[in-house]
Amino acid sequence: MGDYTIQISSRLINQLAEGDNQAKRKEKKTKPKVSPQSKADQAKTHHDAEKPKPIAELPTQSPFFFPVPQQAAVNTELELIKSILKEGEKVLEKVERQERCIVHEVTERAKDLREKEFKIPEPKPMPCSSDHEAWKKCYEENVDNPLKCSGLVMRFQDCARLFRQQVSSKET
Repeated sequence: MGDYTIQISSRLINQLAEGDNQAKRKEKKTKPKVSPQSKADQAKTHHDAEKPKPIAELPTQSPFFFPVPQQAAVNTELELIKSILKEGEKVLEKVERQERCIVHEVTERAKDLREKEFKIPEPKPMPCSSDHEAWKKCYEENVDNPLKCSGLVMRFQDCARLFRQQVSSKET
């Protein structure tokens, strides 16, 4: 494309400031119209009077147009634009893959956090629970004679004492 320059002169500024006071373009002079038939008659008489008829006319060669030299520049520019577009598409695909990986990672972390936050911890089993249930059941069955359950109570006491000793030795 051609490069153009614009020059602003004080005369141009004055013309624009004055507005419509001056005519913008000169009016064309109109020519009197002559009918096409009379033109043809005048041309015939004029040609007949001036030239004698040639013996043989040479055939005229049709004009030869050279291809526009800018076509190569346009093609290289178009190829450059296409290559930049392909690079942009590759970058877009790479970013989309990274986004999918990050989204997957974030959802996995969210699931883990949700499971840890709302997971009800399993209660620790009560030590000596079988012995506890046994002496309790014995007392319910032998309300009149509770001394029958003394062996079960002693076994529960021994179990509880051992458990307390294990816990205290782990703490120290």
